[in-house]
Amino acid sequence: MNKSEVPAGVQPAAVLAVTAGLASLPALFRPTPAAAKRTLEFFTAQIRNPNTRKAYARSVSEFAAWCESHGLHDLASIEPVYVATYVEQLQQRLSAPSVKQHLAALRVLFDWLVVGQVIPMNPASSVRGPRHSVRKGKTPVLAADEARAMLDAIDLTTPIGLRDRALIALMVYTFARVGAALQMRVEDVYVQGRRTWVRLHEKGGKEHEMPCHHNLEEYLHAYLQQEALQGDRKGWLFRSAKGRSGELSERPMSQSDVYRMIGRRAEAADVATKIGCHSFRATGITEYLRNGGRLEVAQQMANHESSRTTGLYDRRQDQVSLDEVERILI
Repeated sequence: MNKSEVPAGVQPAAVLAVTAGLASLPALFRPTPAAAKRTLEFFTAQIRNPNTRKAYARSVSEFAAWCESHGLHDLASIEPVYVATYVEQLQQRLSAPSVKQHLAALRVLFDWLVVGQVIPMNPASSVRGPRHSVRKGKTPVLAADEARAMLDAIDLTTPIGLRDRALIALMVYTFARVGAALQMRVEDVYVQGRRTWVRLHEKGGKEHEMPCHHNLEEYLHAYLQQEALQGDRKGWLFRSAKGRSGELSERPMSQSDVYRMIGRRAEAADVATKIGCHSFRATGITEYLRNGGRLEVAQQMANHESSRTTGLYDRRQDQVSLDEVERILI
């Protein structure tokens, strides 16, 4: 792309970013400038969720590398039998959900290329993925006393401690995804009808509003008293630390920051369960249902499209199974 091809009003930095993106595409998907441009548009213009973009890019890159190792260099010559062979080999090292995700990435990308008249047909559309059906999720869930122990073990004399308690409580009491929590601004904690509410930024640009549990209300207000947050309504709510100073920066926490924080807080509370960011969502849903909550209301609170998805987080039967196992008296 030379200067004469740069559209009016487009900054050179933006042009360099596009050029770098084209160069980073696997060779299989840039046989021509038109194919490369169409593929780049798929990952930039078509997919808005950064996590989905990252997962799909990884899946497409692995497929391109497999094709390269098997002498398949022509994008237009990729046939369903090649995709099916690739899927068969994936099943030998990946779980069924992971294989289905890889196949989904290829299907939607090839569809995009077909619509853009880069290739004549979608070689992945007729390939069936592995069957997979689950009735219970695999996300580790904390017992209520373990979650309480984690919250109580946090040192509240520092801004970081107040932040961590508020973030963990938010995920437990609102069933919030960690991604939705980290997208929150200070103004997303507000008062309505004499009660504190939170506004969560969910997938697909959806906003989900929830009233606060009284514990969460207390923890959020204590955290919001921090000087760094005062008056900065447009600033990020959950902010990273300034090195080892213990003070808050202006930058938002990342999911990896939260994951490491959870590991530290679990260790400090002597919680042996191997948990992650999603565990608090599952813990909140399970405890809500255990205490008489209704599944359809839990679905609404969790902002799930289907109650079946919410049911995957219901781990009440784990305790029933454990009680039954203890009947074996030997």
